[in-house]
Amino acid sequence: MDAVLECCVGLDVHQETVVACVLFGPLEHKPKKETRTFGTTTPELLTLTDWLEEQKCSHVAMESTGVYWKPVWNILETGSFQLILANAQRIKNVPGRKTDVKDAEWIAQLLRSGLIEGSFVPPVEIRDLRDLTRYRKKLLQDTTQEKNRIHKILQDANIKITTYISDIFGVSGRNIMESLLAGEVITVESIKMMVRGKVRSKVPGLVDALNNRLRKHHREMIRFSWEHLNYLERTILEIEDRIEQSLRPYREEVELLDSIPGVNETGAAMMIAELGTDMSVFPTDNHVSAWAGVSPGNNESAGKKKELEPPQGTRR
Repeated sequence: MDAVLECCVGLDVHQETVVACVLFGPLEHKPKKETRTFGTTTPELLTLTDWLEEQKCSHVAMESTGVYWKPVWNILETGSFQLILANAQRIKNVPGRKTDVKDAEWIAQLLRSGLIEGSFVPPVEIRDLRDLTRYRKKLLQDTTQEKNRIHKILQDANIKITTYISDIFGVSGRNIMESLLAGEVITVESIKMMVRGKVRSKVPGLVDALNNRLRKHHREMIRFSWEHLNYLERTILEIEDRIEQSLRPYREEVELLDSIPGVNETGAAMMIAELGTDMSVFPTDNHVSAWAGVSPGNNESAGKKKELEPPQGTRR
């Protein structure tokens, strides 16, 4: 393999250690190498950074191994060298005797020959925004699960409130749920005080629907989910406030994305969090769609098309 870099480093990252192999020397000669092992604590990673600076390395590459690469990246990205995150699937070595030192040396050899294509790693501000938007999505999924649990328990207790109220987590539905959890007696007069809007015309049917077999067990199970649901909703509001603060430097980009039919501010925030705002990191629009996971791939051999396996380790 022809060399294109005079001094580069390959890092084999693990939970507790980082093995660094530096290759250096003239391009037309076999490179010299030096290997050292560092810990993954902050002082050790700072020592690694200083060592890389002393070696005057121009490029440093590492595998995207789980989440272990992230703290290493966070420290090393302050260095004067170019940091490259490699897809572990694309730089996999041939089978054989495998050690951490050999892995680090293999990464360094590929990097020295210019055979490692770096994965897209957005700036720290975009990474923080991505954490917030992804966590918000997870919490929304959790709220749906809790609502489904409450629906299931209500049916088990023969409470047919959903026949008359489409959204039992609206204002009217929540008032009724609070009353049920408190063990209050449901009457026509009390229902009229709880419901709003068109639901008021369904009060007689609601009273019959709330004539139930609600046992203590049902009430406790609903309360567990209800309290968790309230907590999730409060957390989502707090996270949305943090997302709004993080988007302040990108208001122009948000407004441009929001002008696209079908894209609201929430969608714009997720697009910025996943793609960033610097489109120069994507050579073509095909690269953008592939990164977003909306571009179908192709797996064909000997004229036969095979099913595509889901990509692994492509989005970080």
